[in-house]
Amino acid sequence: MIKNFLKNYNTDKYLSKWLVLLIDVMITAVTFFIAYVIRFGLTLNFNGYSFLSQLPIVIAMALASFLIIGSYKGVIRHTGLRDVQLLFNALFLLFLLSNLFNVVNDFFQTPELHVPLSVVFIFFFLNIFALTSSRFAFKEIYHALQAKIKTPKNILIYGAGDSGQITHSVMKHEGKAPSNIIGFIDDSPNKVGRYIRGTRVFSKKEITPEFIKKYKVETVVISIQNIESTRLLQISDELLSLPLKVKIVPPVNQWIDGNLNASQIKEIQIEDLLDRAPISIENALVAQELNDQVVMISGAAGSIGSEIARQLSVFNCNKLVLIDQAESALYDLQQELKQKGVTNFEPIVADVRDLERMKVIFDEHKPDMIFHAAAYKHVPLMESNPCEAVKINVLGTRNLANLAVKYKVKKFVFVSTDKAVNPTNVMGATKRVAEMYLKGLQAESQTKFITTRFGNVLGSNGSVIPLFKKQLKEGGPLTVTHPEVTRYFMTIPEASQLVIEAATMGNGGEIFIFDMGESVKIVDLAKKMITLSGLRYPQDIQIKFVGLRPGEKLYEELLANNESTLPTHHKKILKSKFADNNCADIKDKINDLCIIDSFSLDKHLVVSKIKEIVPEFISKNSEFELIDHNRKNSVKTLNGRKIKETLIS
Repeated sequence: MIKNFLKNYNTDKYLSKWLVLLIDVMITAVTFFIAYVIRFGLTLNFNGYSFLSQLPIVIAMALASFLIIGSYKGVIRHTGLRDVQLLFNALFLLFLLSNLFNVVNDFFQTPELHVPLSVVFIFFFLNIFALTSSRFAFKEIYHALQAKIKTPKNILIYGAGDSGQITHSVMKHEGKAPSNIIGFIDDSPNKVGRYIRGTRVFSKKEITPEFIKKYKVETVVISIQNIESTRLLQISDELLSLPLKVKIVPPVNQWIDGNLNASQIKEIQIEDLLDRAPISIENALVAQELNDQVVMISGAAGSIGSEIARQLSVFNCNKLVLIDQAESALYDLQQELKQKGVTNFEPIVADVRDLERMKVIFDEHKPDMIFHAAAYKHVPLMESNPCEAVKINVLGTRNLANLAVKYKVKKFVFVSTDKAVNPTNVMGATKRVAEMYLKGLQAESQTKFITTRFGNVLGSNGSVIPLFKKQLKEGGPLTVTHPEVTRYFMTIPEASQLVIEAATMGNGGEIFIFDMGESVKIVDLAKKMITLSGLRYPQDIQIKFVGLRPGEKLYEELLANNESTLPTHHKKILKSKFADNNCADIKDKINDLCIIDSFSLDKHLVVSKIKEIVPEFISKNSEFELIDHNRKNSVKTLNGRKIKETLIS
């Protein structure tokens, strides 16, 4: 009967807080009676004290205490130490009110209403025991009834440390369906074979297909904090080779109010395997740098720009000026910051190419610091539209940089890319041109121009992972450009932290490079995503090689041939200084490029000018390879003439 009732009743609903309050008050009334019995015995001769007259008053004081403290508002099935603390606070308030009532009662001389002090103390301790026990009893009854109507899933927990034990408790008692914990998996010989929380610890070698079949294990939950990405990759590869689902417990800093919730334990994603420990920002230095400053962020609605805005919003900036031409994305960011209670920001729809519009914005807001993240970044699109790449990546940067000098901006932080190193495409080359222009300005201005350089960002618009997810959803195939293509990856928060850190440590003229670890083979990334989706390669999903796109490299670099690195106070950030060239000459050439781009639609002419500014720009798999070929022939012809002239003379 109970089982049928529970099936028809929505067990996800919480027990009404008013019903909890009623039960608490009833338990209080019973414990008050028991306190008298303990004090005076079962004869019910209470030595002239009127229990029945006192009971309504005690109930009223108990009701007031519970309402004031709010101890009845907790969800019974999630009862924990916080709920016990609230109960204690409510009962201690009831204890104080009882004694205060006795003082007032003695003043009015009504002895039959006086509650003996011994009864008050017994009443207090009985309540602590009874109410706390009732909470946990109801919790256990709930889980027992849940177990009757829902079949528990057999799971293993990888990691028998503190995090694993917390996960054990959460998965055994929380969530929409209970879990049957078969055991822990741990690499420590000291733990293997022992029992923790009544659950056996197995070694990794014991987890075989036969073991999985014998115990009908469905899922393994990885619960190891501060695990290295290489170690996580190794563990996940081993587990995914078995007929299992693999889930992961998030880092402690993502737990809700410091407590792990069952809903936070998700199936492992490719982002978890590529995720790296975020760099730590020296908050004191950053806070000092940003205190009471007007900070402008261009490209504020993009992946990096919006994350910079989020991270800066927690500091005591005077104002955040958020500039982007994408109104919808900027609106979304505006609503998000408002929802978080951020008020010191102003979103502005504007285009960095529009110099007059930028002048008005600078004149109105007078920024102290600029984070320039606005850019066109898609390699194949920019290869087809080089004039537009120059307009945003070069002309837009020049506009903001020149205004930064004019309005005496303290620092200008430029978000560059690893594709600017020995570029093979227009996008990377235009970012390199922008780097060189800032270098030229640094030599003649007080504004500190700082460049940050990093690789691909996980989850950003247009990155490979969202593309693979979409292709998996559609049934494949997954498209990879080349079997050997590799890329560096970092998370959006990590990249944004680098940019902010660079703003703090930069003194002008530097290029900051992040230690990005090992590059990732894209075909391996594709195979792993297929496995994580519960499918098999190549039986279920194929991988199709489509060839390198125009301007695309097999691998990316972080340093150019003429660059060297120096360490900084941050162990994961290096500083590069490229060789000083004729800054005035380069600046003139870049100005000429902007003029040519503004008045010419000849993309070959524009790209030729870029190659003149950036000699290491050699096009790959692109129509602009012809320009490099003609240049080589011109050099050979010129050298041949010089040799001939020398021989004649």
